[in-house]
Amino acid sequence: MAQNSKNLTSDKKKAAISYWSKDKCICPVCKKAFDREIMRSGNGRMIAGGLTEELHRNFEPSAKYGRVYPLIYEIGACPNCYAAFFWNDFTELKNPDAIDKLYMSGDRRRDAVNTVFPYFDLKHERTLFDGAAMYYLALLCYDDCTADMIPTLKKAIISLRLAWLCTEINQRCDGHNYDYVAQVFYRKALFFYQQAVVNETNRSEKSSALANSGPDMDKNYGWDGVIYLCGLLEYKYGQKEDTQLRLKKLSESKTAIARIFGLGKSSKNKPGPLLEHARNLYDNLVKELNDDDI
Repeated sequence: MAQNSKNLTSDKKKAAISYWSKDKCICPVCKKAFDREIMRSGNGRMIAGGLTEELHRNFEPSAKYGRVYPLIYEIGACPNCYAAFFWNDFTELKNPDAIDKLYMSGDRRRDAVNTVFPYFDLKHERTLFDGAAMYYLALLCYDDCTADMIPTLKKAIISLRLAWLCTEINQRCDGHNYDYVAQVFYRKALFFYQQAVVNETNRSEKSSALANSGPDMDKNYGWDGVIYLCGLLEYKYGQKEDTQLRLKKLSESKTAIARIFGLGKSSKNKPGPLLEHARNLYDNLVKELNDDDI
């Protein structure tokens, strides 16, 4: 019996997806320490699948580890005050006004997230559900951050990832309206991506200076990816009630994509998968614009 228990413990350790770091994270909002969970890499945990048109990397389930969600480990969330950020931003948040706002709004943030992800838990090994809740906490937290932290583009990335995670939740447990929630976050992503471009243009926020624009964690598609996603999200999730406004926005997206990716010219310096998706989007935009002229 003792030997069997030892073997089970050993197997559990071998099959572990994450571990707790020896170094605790100090929350810049409440100043309390909390544990940091990190996903283990290698040994067949992440079997990369295809790249979607939204630049989302799918991962295939493995026989040993099942289905894993690497994205959920990219956000940290303090279980004491419900402050949540990308891990690196826990040491970057220094503005005292922002810290005060975040400290005062902790309970409100918790309650807002609990309405969408009820009974989420920040203290145990995170699940897909808990990870999505952490992203939503982070989305609310970046509302109170100043422009130097480039919050708008981060909210765009977070919203898009939330749409992906909610789609996964709906696939694993349908009938709870997470397909609808995913659509809400897609539209939030559209708004924030386009606002990030506006902020970059009027120099109110240096959106293009973000070190990693993702949108997923396996590759940084940079500012080109941001421009592409503005067009893609407008095409897929933009409003359709006002036809003239939609055509205007699609035409602007077509022009921006052609300019950024040099479609019809040499584009050897652009990432291959992104260029391919940009060409497909451009063709779809042209088709819809031309169909409306018929």
